[in-house]
Amino acid sequence: MVLAAAVLPAAAALPAVAAPRTAPATGGSGLVAVLDSSGRYDDAPDAASLTRQVQRAGQPAADGYRFRGTPVRGTEGRQGAPGVVPGQYLDSIGPNEKRFYAVDLDAESVGDFSATMVPPSGATIDYRDTLRTQIAYGTDSSCASSTALFGQRAGATPLTSGVSRIPTRNGTGTCDKAGRYWLVVERHAGTGSDAARWPVELTFHVEHPLAKGVTPAQPSPQYGAGGKDATLPSTPPKAVTGGTGFNDASPLGPGVWRDQILPAQTLWYKVPVGWGQQLRYDVEFADEPRSHGASPVAFGSTQVYTPYRAPVGSGTGVFNPQVPYTGRSAKLSMGTVPVSWTNRYETHPNVIPVHVNGDFYIAVSLGARAAQIAQKPQIGVVLRVAVLGRAKDGPEAGAAVTTGQASDGGSGPGATGAAGGGHWSGLRVTGVSVGVLGVLLLAGLGMAYVLPRRRPRPGRAGGGSGAG
Repeated sequence: MVLAAAVLPAAAALPAVAAPRTAPATGGSGLVAVLDSSGRYDDAPDAASLTRQVQRAGQPAADGYRFRGTPVRGTEGRQGAPGVVPGQYLDSIGPNEKRFYAVDLDAESVGDFSATMVPPSGATIDYRDTLRTQIAYGTDSSCASSTALFGQRAGATPLTSGVSRIPTRNGTGTCDKAGRYWLVVERHAGTGSDAARWPVELTFHVEHPLAKGVTPAQPSPQYGAGGKDATLPSTPPKAVTGGTGFNDASPLGPGVWRDQILPAQTLWYKVPVGWGQQLRYDVEFADEPRSHGASPVAFGSTQVYTPYRAPVGSGTGVFNPQVPYTGRSAKLSMGTVPVSWTNRYETHPNVIPVHVNGDFYIAVSLGARAAQIAQKPQIGVVLRVAVLGRAKDGPEAGAAVTTGQASDGGSGPGATGAAGGGHWSGLRVTGVSVGVLGVLLLAGLGMAYVLPRRRPRPGRAGGGSGAG
């Protein structure tokens, strides 16, 4: 048997949480089994394979999600729930458990709530394991809810769900009253899923109404120029290192960016998007030399989140946020509709959350099974990012174009008309969309969890209060 220490003497120097575990091999001579990031022991037939597996097993833990927030302990029910104000919080949640938090809202402001659950990288999950967020009112009323679904069994990655309490235009809805509301987080786990408590990062924001006399611009519920066939940058790529979560997401502008990703890893970026603009990007996973005899299929995925961490979804009928990866090049496309204050009154869950300007977050994930496919420990990934349209000075109708704002970084036309985009019907629907190696079942919006890897930069979310 080849011992790990004989191949990588420095392995012992890895942090305790990052050090890979080895087990006796059961196969032919010279095999070593290494526990990969998905929690499985895989045979390493030679020293080179063992080196790759040790590198892969160590790095995701060393670069784990970096949290930020004030500790809080939610209750199992509404009674005695801790009161929270706009800001960012940290708690934990066990399988099949609910956590309640109390907030006070006026009759006109929007309340935005997100939760990001961060399991250990590659923790055992079931396809139907979920994270649900809800805003509740009264004794048994629900204003809105959203469910994020892992949607795969290859190993856990961060899962985010977000939801908003949005007063109706006429002020006669059940959840239009001023008073006490409850923010609810619920984790559902199937038999055989990881039974440990997982950390959750919570954010709560309050968006105050526009000043009296201000007329907001019309909603923008269509993808228009930012649809599937949008023109994206084709310049030589610039190197970037993605963050570990929302808190240390790497800033990007329009252009082409190059990074590397490990199996079972999620990389995070943020892109400023102004009033009247829309985000559109592609993610390209590289063609990599494959391991001898490798035939498994992994999945690459992406999701985009608003400044308040609500998942925007898959752009039903326009984008597909998940793609099989076999070691050959694979591409994903994703985007948002243009940012408009009145999108909050629209009916489609991929449009409603795109109602505030600021930093939009991009998450890119690669499934754990990629470790069995590619020879290299890391796999190349390229992002082609465009911000379409000209940023406006504010959300009001007739707002001037922001001085010095480029239309789209040379990445395509700035029009946001009906041509080329999807259009949503007048009925409010429950959307289903694939998230970052997961699925979002949206009756409101999604949820978030985060850890910073480098010094955080101030966010640019507008129109609200609280931490980002």
